Amino acid sequence: MTTTRALIAKTPTSAFSKENIERRAVGPEDVRIEIAFSGICHSDIHQARNEWFDGIFPMVPGHEIAGHVVEVGNRVTKFKVGDRAGVGTFVDSCNECEPCQAGQENYCLKGNVQTYNGREYDGTPTMGGYSREVVVKAKYALHIPEAIDLAESAPLLCAGITVYSPLAHWGAGPGKKVAILGMGGLGHIAVKMAVAMGAEVYVLGHSTSKREEALGYGAKDYLSIGDEKTFEILGGKLDFIVNATSANIDVNQLLSLLKVDGSLVFVGLPPEQQSFGAFSIVPQRRSIAGSNTGGIEETQAMLDFCAKHGIGSSIELVDATNVADIDKAWDRVVASDVRYRFVIDASTI
Repeated sequence: MTTTRALIAKTPTSAFSKENIERRAVGPEDVRIEIAFSGICHSDIHQARNEWFDGIFPMVPGHEIAGHVVEVGNRVTKFKVGDRAGVGTFVDSCNECEPCQAGQENYCLKGNVQTYNGREYDGTPTMGGYSREVVVKAKYALHIPEAIDLAESAPLLCAGITVYSPLAHWGAGPGKKVAILGMGGLGHIAVKMAVAMGAEVYVLGHSTSKREEALGYGAKDYLSIGDEKTFEILGGKLDFIVNATSANIDVNQLLSLLKVDGSLVFVGLPPEQQSFGAFSIVPQRRSIAGSNTGGIEETQAMLDFCAKHGIGSSIELVDATNVADIDKAWDRVVASDVRYRFVIDASTI
């Protein structure tokens, strides 16, 4: 066992405290990573505040981890000391079920081991990336290319793969018209990726306050879903829409923007049930779908794609010297007051 510093939420209502935690000793197939940066994901807040389900406390959130390998197990060939490495939303899977065999460990039928607020298969609680170090199986760590700024790479380990996977699966590329609903922590990366893939990209939002930023990322237009003209302009013209929000939406209204065989893909998790009418999908053979992060191979492909196209997350760096600043950052995430992702400087933990 080794001791390291971490930011701990002791209860769903407590402020963060900075304390020591224990990490397991490096096993034959493990790597120990000195964390340089840890992204703040809105799901960290949902889980630490018991907004989705009862959490495991004390909790160390964080599943957008970027740093350097400082120790490798004697069976590890994937990494060497000094390599840049990242960890995403899970750190183990059963390796036996059909999704795992297909490289889709994110859909493991047994249930993969979440990076934090989960349990190893032996029952040990997992602690995440709001920490100075982490020990994980090398198989579940990613190589972060030198071409990506290390701080900007952290949110790619969750937000990036969450939008890359559906864009790749539904074929964003030349000749395709794609819309991104919501240009926040997920959506701004989706816009950059879809543009780099060669698609004609539109951004949909409740207002047009981020229009100039969207156009700067390469979007063709930014349109308000509160404006009836949007549905005249894009009605029946989109190949698919990635819903990168967690807000309740008018599903029928959005479906009207799709072509025959078009898809509305959810990657956010609205708090309430969403509803639609059969007449919105049956006549035009439209689909409603969901997508959940990506497997290890696909996540590495995403990082390599971002390196090739100069894509990183747009971030605000947070100093954790004063722990209260992390609580303030969380409050700003809830208030949608960030352009576009907070990243903790783990050296200050």
